[in-house]
Amino acid sequence: MVQLTVNGQTHDIEAEPDTPLLWVLREQIGLTGTKFGCGIAMCGACTVHIDGVATRSCVMPLSAIGAEQKIVTIEGLSPDGSHPVQKAWLALDVPQCGYCQTGMIMAVASLLVTNPTPSDDDINAEITNICRCGTYNRVRAAIHMAADGKAG
Repeated sequence: MVQLTVNGQTHDIEAEPDTPLLWVLREQIGLTGTKFGCGIAMCGACTVHIDGVATRSCVMPLSAIGAEQKIVTIEGLSPDGSHPVQKAWLALDVPQCGYCQTGMIMAVASLLVTNPTPSDDDINAEITNICRCGTYNRVRAAIHMAADGKAG
């Protein structure tokens, strides 16, 4: 049995050590906001924060996470949608289908903690999530809006 702290709550988990965190979050804890996209950490749909760092959960084995580490999913980022990134996403109507957006929001929230005023080059280097609908221009605009404090 492993203990995980997810969104401020402790969970006792029984799973094989090589089970990806993504499946523990979705199937055992019931937090389905984190999505499966590719299974090889390329698309970013599965992005969560581990100790504040954007992490692709589809390739993060349960055995690599310590009991003291804090995991935050989209459900825990801001349960009432008041995070500046979430507000910017809504203000600019960023999602089209929306499937990738939870991972994108988590990646952007982490970026803005480490780089509160990212340039376009910073965004290009750090936000490598894939959006099949091609909402990249709205994503970039929303990142700048959140960084400028103009969201909602």
